[in-house]
Amino acid sequence: METTIRRGTSVLLLLATMACNPVDEASERQDEPTRQRQELEATNGETLNGLAFNGLAFNGLAFNGLAFNGLSSPEFSSWFEQNDTLAETVMRYIVACAVRGGETRTYTDGKGRTYVWAGSLGLTPDWASGQPASETEQQLVSACLAAHVNKFGRTVAISVQGRNAHGEPIATTSAELQEFSQREGCFFGNLFTNEGIFAGYDDRPLGNHESSVRVCALGKPGACAPIVQTGSCAESCTRDATNTYYTQCTRNGISYVPITTRLHPRDIYRCGDLKCQFTESCGLGLATVQCTLDCGICLF
Repeated sequence: METTIRRGTSVLLLLATMACNPVDEASERQDEPTRQRQELEATNGETLNGLAFNGLAFNGLAFNGLAFNGLSSPEFSSWFEQNDTLAETVMRYIVACAVRGGETRTYTDGKGRTYVWAGSLGLTPDWASGQPASETEQQLVSACLAAHVNKFGRTVAISVQGRNAHGEPIATTSAELQEFSQREGCFFGNLFTNEGIFAGYDDRPLGNHESSVRVCALGKPGACAPIVQTGSCAESCTRDATNTYYTQCTRNGISYVPITTRLHPRDIYRCGDLKCQFTESCGLGLATVQCTLDCGICLF
């Protein structure tokens, strides 16, 4: 499934504590002017989404102590209305990861504003139907959110690979795999249990002359905190039989179901391509931080 990372705001990934119950058909018939349509834009299987991790700690809605009782619970309403802009952003990605494409989830806040969030990947069928999230579903939602983190909030398309909680592969095509030929990374962990979230590089990390908006898996350690970079995916993860994605990753003795990502080769920038990217700077040299060929010599 190809997804596109778009300009995002810094968000907490600590929302996934309520089941996403099926949308109320009655709420679907509300007058359009009262609706806050915040669903992910979708075109030919692409979903425009993205998260940015920078600047915020894990101090939002705690996982423990909240029942999986849907979007109408007092706990959810209290959390949402503390910062509705931030909460709405988080919910877009929670629903996109958890719920199948073609389905939506709806919430009406205390001010009468209705939000509609669209499903996409369908990673957690049971949780999306209103059941408590299993450990596998917790891991998949956590990994999916991490895979969609974009530290810089820039637009870049990624290919998301893996299996849902029922073991069914995420829909993909050979054309997608060919277009997104650059293996990027693996994302895994469990935010529900405070075990943390981790990322590794699938092919290789960025060299000193390379840069990308996708630094959470490819960049230097600490580049995308609080995501912890673990090095090569191959050292801690097991590939599927088709060598397309990883089926299991292990960290601190705990096994996780991961999400695997791929990039278009153009989204890794190289000093010397004669285009000064925002990730590069002027100076005397061929490294990203002093890329003379692309950004020239610093005048000051």
